[in-house]
Amino acid sequence: MSERQRVVELLGEYARRAFTSFVRGVVQIVLAFTVNLPLFILAVLSLVFIPLGVGVVLTPVVFQAIRTIANQQRVWAAEWSDVEIAVPYRPEPPGGLGPFARLRWLLADPASWRDLLWTFVNIPVALVLGILAGGLAVYGLEGMFVAPWFALFGNFGWGPFWMLDDYGLLGLVGPIVLGAAMVVASVPLGPVFLRAHALFGRSLLAPTRGALTERVQRLTETRSETVDASAAELRRIERDLHDGAQARLVALSMNIGLAEEMMKHDPETAQQLLAEARAASGTALTELRDLVRGIHPPVLAERGLDGAVRALALSLPLPVDVRIDLAGRPDAPVESAAYFAVAEMLANVAKHSGARRAWIQIEHSGGRLLMIIGDDGTGGADPARGSGMRGIERRLAAFDGTMAVTSPPGGPTVVTMELPCALSSPKISPSSGTG
Repeated sequence: MSERQRVVELLGEYARRAFTSFVRGVVQIVLAFTVNLPLFILAVLSLVFIPLGVGVVLTPVVFQAIRTIANQQRVWAAEWSDVEIAVPYRPEPPGGLGPFARLRWLLADPASWRDLLWTFVNIPVALVLGILAGGLAVYGLEGMFVAPWFALFGNFGWGPFWMLDDYGLLGLVGPIVLGAAMVVASVPLGPVFLRAHALFGRSLLAPTRGALTERVQRLTETRSETVDASAAELRRIERDLHDGAQARLVALSMNIGLAEEMMKHDPETAQQLLAEARAASGTALTELRDLVRGIHPPVLAERGLDGAVRALALSLPLPVDVRIDLAGRPDAPVESAAYFAVAEMLANVAKHSGARRAWIQIEHSGGRLLMIIGDDGTGGADPARGSGMRGIERRLAAFDGTMAVTSPPGGPTVVTMELPCALSSPKISPSSGTG
């Protein structure tokens, strides 16, 4: 590569970085005045109108819009300045909320009020830092290409360039040199001011110390529950092996030993013992397969959550409507937890609900895996009275998941489960079907 080409590439890179800082600075300014300011005014008005009833509906809408803008700022802070800002919001109670419940959930979350404060304070901060991030290059270009003309035709300059207008050649060359220096300085300084804006955002949009303490406490509780559940699962596997396959294999060994002793003296009895041994080996093999299937079903590994849930639905003694919309697969631990949660709920439907039909809906939206299992049975399901549902809650809690049960007497029963997760390995699959 020639020296000229390297200079051209260097200038092109400088221009690209300066232009990027300019665009991002302008975006922050425009967002602050066209979105933050109206949202702050609407938020204040909606809070004032709560006693009149209008605010009950309007306030949740405005605060959700503020959260959307705040989440976009978190994305930009990470992408533009490598400043990670964790999402501090309390999870929305599943199962749907009425207007008053939604208002209470939003206003009881301290992060909502910090978002509102950020919405207001960000207006002047974004203006100053946005101008510093994007204005250096623009003002430098003005000095390079506009101010020299003022020096030639009259004292019409402004800013630091007008002072050079009365100095002849210096008034012509000075603005060009100073403007070029500003353009060059905008390359390293633009990202600095953008990062300063991201750090300001983190000071208000990140979780507070109290929220982090609550989060640590919650993780400690779920970890303890997960350890207890894992220990119980290991004991169950050990018990099944000891009482099932192991006992049958011991009996199988004894039968084969007896058959060997009686082969010479009583071939018919030996043949009968060998037949019993063959039947016992088949039973032991079936029990081992069932045990392995209970640890991690092969169909889940081969076909993913979509195919595994459809296979579960086909095994039920009642019609099950299955609607699954997944663009990919969750991580293996999350996928396994989701599968066994659905399997447990379907087992409850088959054993206890008295339902004539059931339905399953699984989709991924907003970084969460949503699973809804319902039936038209007798209702009355209560997680506090069933170890199965409590086990599902513990399994989901290990992944920050939630479960909500709606089951009035007489039915229907609807269980809503959510798991935060990302999807990978996109695939093409049918989005709906009937099992």
